[in-house]
Amino acid sequence: MSAILNAEVQSVVYHNEENGWVVARVSAKDEPGLITVVGTLGRLTPGETLALKGSWKTHPKFGRQFDVETFEQARPATENGVIKYLASSAIKGIGPATAERMVGRFGVEVLDILDDDPEKLLEIKGISKNKLKDILESWDKQREIKNLIVFLHSHGVPPTFAGRIFKLHGARSVQRLKDNPYELVYEIRGVGFRTADNMALKLGFPPDSPQRIQAALVFCLFSMSERGGHLYVPREKLLHEAGKLLDQVGFDLLEDALVVLQEKKRIHIEDLPGEEHGQAVYLWHFYRYEREIAQRLHALLSHPSPVSRTEVEQALPKVEAELGFELTEEQREAVFGACANKAFIITGGPGTGKTTITRAVVATLRRLGLKPKLAAPTGRAAKRLSEATGRTALTMHRLLQFQPDGGFQYGEDKKLKADAMLVDEASMLDAHLCLSVLRALPLTCRLILVGDVNQLPSVGPGNVLADLIHSEVLPTARLSHIFRQAQESAIVTNAHRINDGQFPEESPHAPPRADFFWVRQDDPSQVQRIIVETVCDRMAERYGLDPMRDVQVLTPMHKGEVGTQALNKLLQERLNPRPAMFRGREIKRGNQVFRPGDRVLQLRNNYEKEVFNGDLGWIADVDASAGELSVDFEGNLVYYEASELDDLTLAYAVSVHKSQGSEYPAIVVPVVTQHFIMLQRNLLYTALTRARRLAVMVGGTKAFRIGLGNVDAFKRHTRLRDRLRFLFDQNTLD
Repeated sequence: MSAILNAEVQSVVYHNEENGWVVARVSAKDEPGLITVVGTLGRLTPGETLALKGSWKTHPKFGRQFDVETFEQARPATENGVIKYLASSAIKGIGPATAERMVGRFGVEVLDILDDDPEKLLEIKGISKNKLKDILESWDKQREIKNLIVFLHSHGVPPTFAGRIFKLHGARSVQRLKDNPYELVYEIRGVGFRTADNMALKLGFPPDSPQRIQAALVFCLFSMSERGGHLYVPREKLLHEAGKLLDQVGFDLLEDALVVLQEKKRIHIEDLPGEEHGQAVYLWHFYRYEREIAQRLHALLSHPSPVSRTEVEQALPKVEAELGFELTEEQREAVFGACANKAFIITGGPGTGKTTITRAVVATLRRLGLKPKLAAPTGRAAKRLSEATGRTALTMHRLLQFQPDGGFQYGEDKKLKADAMLVDEASMLDAHLCLSVLRALPLTCRLILVGDVNQLPSVGPGNVLADLIHSEVLPTARLSHIFRQAQESAIVTNAHRINDGQFPEESPHAPPRADFFWVRQDDPSQVQRIIVETVCDRMAERYGLDPMRDVQVLTPMHKGEVGTQALNKLLQERLNPRPAMFRGREIKRGNQVFRPGDRVLQLRNNYEKEVFNGDLGWIADVDASAGELSVDFEGNLVYYEASELDDLTLAYAVSVHKSQGSEYPAIVVPVVTQHFIMLQRNLLYTALTRARRLAVMVGGTKAFRIGLGNVDAFKRHTRLRDRLRFLFDQNTLD
């Protein structure tokens, strides 16, 4: 039940600069002592008076609190309140002594003077013209941010976006939102169409306004690119989705909006060739990415290579002696291609020797006097590449030196110093990251991509590796021979069976030699039970595996009885239960509880902390009173404040997509019809190929049949293959 609280701010316990979330202590009439208030209030200043609307709640540790929903700001009513307000660190240039002199001279009206006649403040000792300028700049900024937060509150927009909006538009933020709130959809990541639409309709924008229809079309393009990885959307599909979102808006108005968006260069529309018919609609930046990737690859391949096949042939015997193995003919051809061509792709499934070839390629390049750079999209993949080659390998973002503004230090204006660039796990390259790499490469450099084209494509939009291979303009080594040692692994043989659309087969061996099991079960609740027992008991008993360190559950979805959310909760309670003597040793964040010893996954790249999307770690310590914890990422101890905990999630079970680029000693994978919307052949294949020693798949025949048969349902809409073919047909390379 909502309540109203008129309060004076006494102190600010915590303030998040990024999203404006605050914990403050206030005094209020008819309430004994000081009260804790929490909510998105922006920067509060001791002494200011607020009219708060919210509800009383009881925190399990901190007791009674007032959770703020909306608020209005009032000026301090007493001289003491005004002094505290002015003397806070929020207003640059005013300390306690200056604040006392200002109030002593003008009383509580000094705040009106700051607004209406600030030149009068020059009468105060210690305030010069330059100091007054600083004071007014700080005063105006604080007032405008507060006005923006109040405006967002009153129009149903989460004020967590206030900081980013103010950073974009400054003092004009409120006016810009009044002029066109739909700009939020374009400018602020995380603001959906519905949020902006609710504000706009409250402000009086009609349901058929051009701004509304244009924003809906752009939002649909963004949504479909994020959900499906598409770079473009077929025109008819886009109009259908936008029509559902807008409801009762005429088809002709949607068509008119597309024309305007193209004129504004927010979208690009082009005809689809051949049997596809219709038109492709791109967000403008995706069109630019795709076109520029094709152009830069063409330029790279057009530049002559200084290395001949003869030079590689002369170097290979010494490389084989150095590495201690002899390459097969298929492997030798891959090494020739990688070293002698300006751009080259090596692709193949498990057991086909990609790692061996990679080692040989790196050693050969170095013997030829070339300096290669080694990189991979994730930290775990880069670490594996480094271990395989004995050379330093970095994540792509670290190699290109990601900058706070979202760009990279290395790019068009500053090239990498490299004769060759080898990228492992190239199936994970999305369009933006691929383009960033190409921009950083000098034309004299060669590019070698190593990856398994049959795995899931990148999380971000694009289908780069598959498009490059299918274009047939980049020379490619397709590895098909499975080595005898690999043939003895049921994990390897079943991965290839799944890739061919066939059901997996049981291992011919008994535990502990068996490395693959298919436990047939259709009932999701029974699948859940089997997974928990397998992870917590059976793998330890039969294989000596540590369920906390060696076993990873991979699942297609987050929801449902065998989704990440339910399985993480169950596995946490079995493997890391709440200590009997609980003394503030856990933190609740949303639907998750974090405890010391928990396995967690980093969800975003954080370059300051040197921890990256997909990194696995274990919680080392928890300070529940401060809402802080530390995580050990294999020797890198990282500290998280309360505002940073959304970067973490429990990782006893993770999605198959999040496992890309990683390997685990053992995996357990549910395959149930409950997840039919996500079941596809390359997802099953990707999951199985994450296992090194043991894989257990739990599910029924029907669910497997759905996944094995689903090959094209999740096809991504891209035209990189066509653009490459066109460029190379127009300019045949020698």
